[in-house]
Amino acid sequence: MTFEWFVARRYLQGGGGASRFRRDDRFLSVITVIAVAAVAAGVTALVLALAINAGFRETFEERLLGATAHVNLTRKDAAGIRDYDALAARLRGLAGVTSVSPALYETVLISSGSRARGIVLKGIEPAEAPEQEKLFTRLREGKAELAAADGGPPPLLVGHELAQELGVFAGDVVLITSPQGRLSPFGLVPRYRSFRVVGVFESGFWDFDAGWAFTRLDATQELFNLTGTVSVLELRLADVYTAEQVSGAAAETAGQGFVATPWMETHKSLFRALRLEKLVTALFIGLIVFVAGLNILILLVMLVLEKRRQVAVLLSLGARAAQIERIFVLHGVAIGALGTAAGLALGFGVAWLGATYKERLFPLDPQVYGIAYVPFRAHALDGLAIAAAALVISLAATLYPARRASRVVPVEVLRYE
Repeated sequence: MTFEWFVARRYLQGGGGASRFRRDDRFLSVITVIAVAAVAAGVTALVLALAINAGFRETFEERLLGATAHVNLTRKDAAGIRDYDALAARLRGLAGVTSVSPALYETVLISSGSRARGIVLKGIEPAEAPEQEKLFTRLREGKAELAAADGGPPPLLVGHELAQELGVFAGDVVLITSPQGRLSPFGLVPRYRSFRVVGVFESGFWDFDAGWAFTRLDATQELFNLTGTVSVLELRLADVYTAEQVSGAAAETAGQGFVATPWMETHKSLFRALRLEKLVTALFIGLIVFVAGLNILILLVMLVLEKRRQVAVLLSLGARAAQIERIFVLHGVAIGALGTAAGLALGFGVAWLGATYKERLFPLDPQVYGIAYVPFRAHALDGLAIAAAALVISLAATLYPARRASRVVPVEVLRYE
């Protein structure tokens, strides 16, 4: 054990020696505990804030990408894509593309008895659409089976929230009305068709569970009178973060008149808001750690004033100014390290509890937040960055008091004290 650390530890424990139980030392011990608690509180708050932000970002990303494509290829004139089979075959040859599925969707009115609401009806190819694996993995009832019905109504998959609002179950028949009507002697007559609910899915993302329904592609083409046409070709990628590069290659492959949109662009407002929220949260809650550093600064200034006589004795016995400076630096860094360790343990502990018992401890209104609970995703790299920032602030807070202690003149202090 070095001389500097030996003295710093004695000060950290309350002074040591005959003065251990002096009132001033007890007061400094209380201030030390408060400084450690302040650092711990700041670190805990920052860990939890970043864990919640990462939880929302990653949960939204997982569920959005589980229900939507990584790259959407559409026509610029919104006229729909014809001869889509040949184009899809060319797109499947692009590097990184794992699947290409055609889809057709429009806003429609779904009704059951006296209940009705507007939704998005999406027609997919059951053998090709990745929604079969991603969005429909959690079925509340029925089956994710969109095979052609023998003469009956086409099959329909609806979200759990939508099924509750309409009061329908697997096996019930609903009516879907399209605004894409047909002209008649009496004017524009809306198109409508009956569908049979074959399954109720729960994606965990409220917007999809309450506002989307899925059926066969040919059924939507017939309902919208768009035979041989789709509105989008949806590309799935092996690496979702290569979407921007693949979208450029897809647009070039498709030729003029087409535009390819990566998922980052489709949902840019959401993820941009989450990134901004993370930055603002880190800045404002980081001020708590900064205030904790000021507590360390004040504590060390008081400690230097209280220990001036002891510092003068050490200097008169041969201690160097650099050693005195390191004593107070180690003292302040030790306070910061103790607070940081306690804050990391508490923050990651609460984040683990939140992630394990999320639906019981931290419920949310899914209609407002999109999901039914507060998601926690604490990352080790965030913890390391927080620890480094807290220790740097603690070290910076020690520099002035340590420099002040190293400049004590033993003759002046011992003459009058």
